[in-house]
Amino acid sequence: MMNEQDLSGLRVRQPGLMTLIQDAGRFGQHHLGLTTGGPLDAEAFYWANRLCSNEPSAAALEVSFGGLVLEAEADTLIALTGAEMTLKINGTEQDRWRSHAVAKGDLIELGYATSGCRAYLAVAGGLKVAPQFGSAATVVRERIGGLEGSKLAPGDFLCCDTGTSAPTLSLPESGRPDYGTDKPLRVILGYQQDHFDAVQQALFFSSEYSTTERSDRMGYRLEGQKIHADIDGILSEGICLGAIQVPADGQPIILLHDRQTIGGYPKLGSVFTPDLARLAQLTQGAQVHFEPITIDDAHNQLWLARVRRERTELVPC
Repeated sequence: MMNEQDLSGLRVRQPGLMTLIQDAGRFGQHHLGLTTGGPLDAEAFYWANRLCSNEPSAAALEVSFGGLVLEAEADTLIALTGAEMTLKINGTEQDRWRSHAVAKGDLIELGYATSGCRAYLAVAGGLKVAPQFGSAATVVRERIGGLEGSKLAPGDFLCCDTGTSAPTLSLPESGRPDYGTDKPLRVILGYQQDHFDAVQQALFFSSEYSTTERSDRMGYRLEGQKIHADIDGILSEGICLGAIQVPADGQPIILLHDRQTIGGYPKLGSVFTPDLARLAQLTQGAQVHFEPITIDDAHNQLWLARVRRERTELVPC
């Protein structure tokens, strides 16, 4: 069996506030009670991997709030996308949304987020992590995925390929996600929508909510106008990504990637998946508001986004 001295990779000098190994997610395991996991900002995760010429689902780092410091123990390629965090290589600031060659011994430093809160650091070939139940995605609550189901710690070793023939690439400004907070989060009504009468729905869609300190990878708890269903609860049922759950206090909870697999609170509908990235980049006290979207509009918007992504050309550096 090989030990770390025989491997190439990145050494964690400072793990940052909350850094997790994530791939595209753990699917098909809800019957075991295992949630999906995966990147909260799927678009930024996708582009980090594309900039390193990786498969879209390759394992990378989700860096929440910043403060990560790595030492390269291999010659490789890295890319940083997502929230605005300063990237330095050997003390020199580098551009985000592009790939950079690093050499063995180089120091890679991420500052603390000044806008947004989650960045994605990919490495050429992806991080080499043994999958559990089909995925390397870390879910700390379930103690599964990543490195022993936990966030990174000082001294951890992240295995990756050494040397790469992949080119250094840049994503043009026009192809980067728009994290503007003035845009509404679009909602597809469903689940128990008929148990929220016209007045309750009108209150929800005409009100502004604040994100609270009780927000994490499981879900964002909001504070603002209370809304109520005409039922107190339901038989527990499966919960999709983005579901808007309304507990007895009337304050909505938007469920994210580390959500429980079943639940018994009434649900008004679900936030349109592409909008969840903007939500996940918000910190405590940010303001959000909502607008309804039909399922047909949602399908059309997903296809248009896919076409735009496929037509976006990376620029050689």
